[in-house]
Amino acid sequence: MSHLGQQLDHLLALSCFISMFARAGCLPRVAWTGCRRMGNFTSSTTGGLSSTACVQYVREMVSQNCVVIFSKTTCPYCKMAKNVFNEIGATYKVIELDEHNDGRRLQEALAQMTGARTVPRVFINGNCIGGGSDTKQLHQQGKLMPLIEQCAPCCAATSSEGSGSGQFESTK
Repeated sequence: MSHLGQQLDHLLALSCFISMFARAGCLPRVAWTGCRRMGNFTSSTTGGLSSTACVQYVREMVSQNCVVIFSKTTCPYCKMAKNVFNEIGATYKVIELDEHNDGRRLQEALAQMTGARTVPRVFINGNCIGGGSDTKQLHQQGKLMPLIEQCAPCCAATSSEGSGSGQFESTK
């Protein structure tokens, strides 16, 4: 009986080990390539977005939305940034990197593009304004709303894909 107990202990330890690496993004995940999502994976078998494709994805999100927050769901600074935009009723798009199939690669692309790997990475009208503390500071100085008001007309209009007032779209 003790032999069976040891095997179960080893199996549990292995399971925890694999789970830890999967959550950390160290194990390859199946990429979302526009196929219909099924659970945590898709029907595609490709290895994910390339670093070039990640940079392109970030550029597209930033160019198509006035305010974009690259975030992680449990990060207090990310919550701080989202709360600032909620307070002022601004429309924004959120990409939760810890829920995105290529989140780790996107974060690496953001580091290349902005010089900082930390989240959140907040973009307004195509420009990175920094993180949560930077966003809050700009708001306290009265400089955040003028930046949002300068957004291109296509970005300033509220759309069903944007969000604000306490709600946001998480892009996966």
